Amino acid sequence: MLERIYKPLTLPKLNWNKKLSTDTFGELVVEPLEPGYGLTLGNALRRAVLSSIEGSAVTSVFIKGVNNEFATIKGVIEDVLNVLLNVKNIVIKNKTGAPGKMYLSIKGEGVAKVADIKADDHLELINKEHIIAHLAVDGDLDIEFFVEAGRGYQPAAWPQGEPLQKDGRIYLDAMFSPIKRVEYHIEKTRVGKEIGFDKLFFNIQTNGAIAPQDVIHYATSVLRTQLEHFLLATEIPFNEISRQEDEEESKENGVDVEGPTKGLPVDLFLKPIEELEFSVRAHNCLIGAGIKRVIDLVNLTEDDTLKIKNFGRKSLREVKEILGAFGLHLGMNVKELDLKKVLKEKEDSLKS
Repeated sequence: MLERIYKPLTLPKLNWNKKLSTDTFGELVVEPLEPGYGLTLGNALRRAVLSSIEGSAVTSVFIKGVNNEFATIKGVIEDVLNVLLNVKNIVIKNKTGAPGKMYLSIKGEGVAKVADIKADDHLELINKEHIIAHLAVDGDLDIEFFVEAGRGYQPAAWPQGEPLQKDGRIYLDAMFSPIKRVEYHIEKTRVGKEIGFDKLFFNIQTNGAIAPQDVIHYATSVLRTQLEHFLLATEIPFNEISRQEDEEESKENGVDVEGPTKGLPVDLFLKPIEELEFSVRAHNCLIGAGIKRVIDLVNLTEDDTLKIKNFGRKSLREVKEILGAFGLHLGMNVKELDLKKVLKEKEDSLKS
């Protein structure tokens, strides 16, 4: 039986924007993608992130001397309802996903904050400066919190037919999702001479209970698990087919598959900068500074380029964008001897 030959797919590369990354924000840049796949993958990931990421929240509390959410507490400025609203905004990082408990006990005049709460070992409190309540001189606030893990939104789980709990427990509705904002946009990018490929920018903002990188890993796992059930036979190994095709094509075209310019055509570095089609202003500034080849340009740092006469930040943005379209960037520190070594290996292989 003849074996079916499949066409390879373009495999994307993923990079996190290190300049924008924080504990709560991350921008993932994915390129190149097959035409139209920026929208396909961006929308699927966004929906999975918004609906499926697990988190932990307080789902019920015991407050000493209180048996309903409409009461007041002697010596506490806020009424119970406002205290509960503040409790809902506690950000909790759950290291195991298991349920847990937290405790707050404070007396006398002062401010009760998240930092005053003592939690189980597997629970970490993130927003420690968040205020729970303000206490007067005769204030006495004692709360036991019950923490659960879940997805999305969960309404307060009051037992049916019991308006007031005999033990005084008060149930809260909970927003488990640690995601605050997700957005993406798509630009066109070039692969060789083709300009129709997609470049995906995916932005994630969390409450600090989970890192943006972990969000992508979790959402991708969810999508992959769901899509596996659509397979009617053994999965087509497009990753292997595409990687093998890329390596064969790279070797044929003199691409360094192991060295400092891995995955890039070596000839490109030795070409004049005219090949990159910069604007007249940027081109003239570079030529005037003796930057005549691509290798001369990519070995410069951003600070080096800004020192060039009449070369401003607008020209710098242009240079970075055009270099990025070719898979290049400033500060690559490419050695010409390495390039010549790869070219020689290509010549030797052709002779043999």
